[in-house]
Amino acid sequence: MANRLKEETSPYLRQHAHNPVDWYPWGPEAFERARQEEKPVLLSIGYAACHWCHVMAHESFENPAVAGVMNAFFVNIKVDREERPDLDQIYQMAHTMITRRNGGWPLTMFLTPTQVPFAGGTYFPAQPRFGLPGFVQVLEQIRDFYRDHREELGKTDHPILQYLGQTNPVAKTGEVELDLSPSDALVNSLKSRFDPEYGGFGGAPKFPHAMDLSYLLRRYQRQEDSSAVHMAALTLSRMKAGGIWDHIGGGFARYSVDDRWLIPHFEKMLYDNALLLESLALAARVSQNSLFSRTAEELVEWLFREMRSAEGVFYSSLDADSEGEEGRFYVFQVEEVRRVLTDGEFRIASEYYGLSGPPNFEGHAWHLHEARSIGDLSRKFGLEEAEIESRIKSSRQKLFDYRSSRVRPGLDDKILASWNALMAKALLYAGRLFGKDEWVAAGRKAIDFIGRRMWKNGSLMAVFSEKEHPLPAYLDDYAFLLSAVLESLRVDFRPEDLDFSTKIADILLEEFQDEETGGFYFTGKHHETLIHRPKNGHDGALPSGNAVATQALLWLGNLTGHLPYHTAADRSLRLYFSQMKEQPAGYTTMTAALETYSASQPVLLLSGPQAKDWKGKIEQEMDPESFVIDLTEAIRQSILLPEGMRKHFPENRTTGWICRGTVCLPPVDTFESLRAGLAAKTSSYGENV
Repeated sequence: MANRLKEETSPYLRQHAHNPVDWYPWGPEAFERARQEEKPVLLSIGYAACHWCHVMAHESFENPAVAGVMNAFFVNIKVDREERPDLDQIYQMAHTMITRRNGGWPLTMFLTPTQVPFAGGTYFPAQPRFGLPGFVQVLEQIRDFYRDHREELGKTDHPILQYLGQTNPVAKTGEVELDLSPSDALVNSLKSRFDPEYGGFGGAPKFPHAMDLSYLLRRYQRQEDSSAVHMAALTLSRMKAGGIWDHIGGGFARYSVDDRWLIPHFEKMLYDNALLLESLALAARVSQNSLFSRTAEELVEWLFREMRSAEGVFYSSLDADSEGEEGRFYVFQVEEVRRVLTDGEFRIASEYYGLSGPPNFEGHAWHLHEARSIGDLSRKFGLEEAEIESRIKSSRQKLFDYRSSRVRPGLDDKILASWNALMAKALLYAGRLFGKDEWVAAGRKAIDFIGRRMWKNGSLMAVFSEKEHPLPAYLDDYAFLLSAVLESLRVDFRPEDLDFSTKIADILLEEFQDEETGGFYFTGKHHETLIHRPKNGHDGALPSGNAVATQALLWLGNLTGHLPYHTAADRSLRLYFSQMKEQPAGYTTMTAALETYSASQPVLLLSGPQAKDWKGKIEQEMDPESFVIDLTEAIRQSILLPEGMRKHFPENRTTGWICRGTVCLPPVDTFESLRAGLAAKTSSYGENV
């Protein structure tokens, strides 16, 4: 018999629809039952590509005996953390406060009927192991604790609510003076944690930290900090050589379990690959290293092949598991590789992919990585490098065809606004830097889908659904989408993009802005009332919605001259400034926004017969974050432009306006004058020297 999850939009929830557990989706029905029966709530949060979520499901949720205990003692709620990041944020913070340990997935929390958490953990085995108690033992202890302390736990001033309330930043008294001290603090923090041999920051498990990589590459562009580009380039090259990169099919896995990038948890997430695509494009621009452009091309090839829907939007993730085993789809036995390849191909491929050494995956299989360089193999076998590359390319294609016959990992095909916005922006950004029109078109198609199919009754949906009452969007959805639409404007001017960006920004301010202290709440004013309304400025696996909103509003304010956008961004930076200084490692994206604010990156408006030519030439010299907009067609069509873009452009003469912040230089009508104007520096935001 299917339970209540069978009609849910989330593939993850539907995976549990035939569990013997009497699951509820999050909602008032479950909590009303808990109140009536005076039972605690068991809240389980996970996601479709999560390996340990599958392990706990197989061990406990599919076990009738364990499910019977769950059903007898608790009201059970299942949540997809990707559909409900609001709940995940709240209860991950609560887990950390209660257990004094970092959280993760699956997250297992125990709540009162008023949604207040009082105990929790992450993965619990069905039987005691790994130093953890068995799940049934935990359930019995929680049942007894709740029975004995129900009255105390039901108090409205529960300490956990006070702790959660203290996690939001408090505005400093007096005027906050902004400076760039967080930038140096961040770079010093990254240097102190940098692995000089394998790249990345910190030890195992090792995550890509794409926001840090992009930040370092931009720092090199602006300050010629050679150590910054070295850290980013080494990390990306070691990741590409390691097993976190799928050498047969393309795409990056979520993280590596070791410090050498060799063995990943095999799930591939849309957001990781979006963020890394942007880093690769910037690394190729900065270093002129073809490794990064080739990797970007292979990543997009995988994306279009395996992650794109017929309507041009992108699915959420590929599972780590297939046929009940983690990595089964991806790893090889030496003998099956030998059967697939010719002798000449195998001799090269076995050395290149590390098959000549001992098994590196759980002692019985090989996960492919770049064990030796093309140059090494050329010298060893006495063959030209071109011949080595040809054999590796042929081997890769044969192994890809062979692997494709296996049972594939599960695909989470839900369409998330925030993750699609991240990928749309990455495709537009990389397409602009590489001159890839197909990538630009793909990014715009995703944006257009969101605007056409995920915008209902004047607001955005978090998840694409045909349901009558869809999930309302969060801060990340609006902020990431605004950033993507602005990136589309960087490619070339489309009036509909400008209109869409102001519509997004106006809702962002109306629904999410904290008008008292600054910054933006994660949930809107009309969102379901929960026990806490988070307002975080730090990055996690995703860039901070607060930081992305701040940076996007700065740029939109520069473009339109609309002062409320600047004001909201300014207040956000001042709210988080002390945290940026004190905890720089968590505030990379907000620090990048601070640099945008302080450096006053230029907006360049062009019009006239040679405007397109000027735009192409000048973009090769400018920071990719800057705006160069050709308004020739908009002016010809008499399109109504916002105040910040409404300049007097003479007919039949190419003219350029350079604006920084709220200050514009006089117009110029020669390319040399334009270049000279861009070379001028500003001393602070909106102040010309």
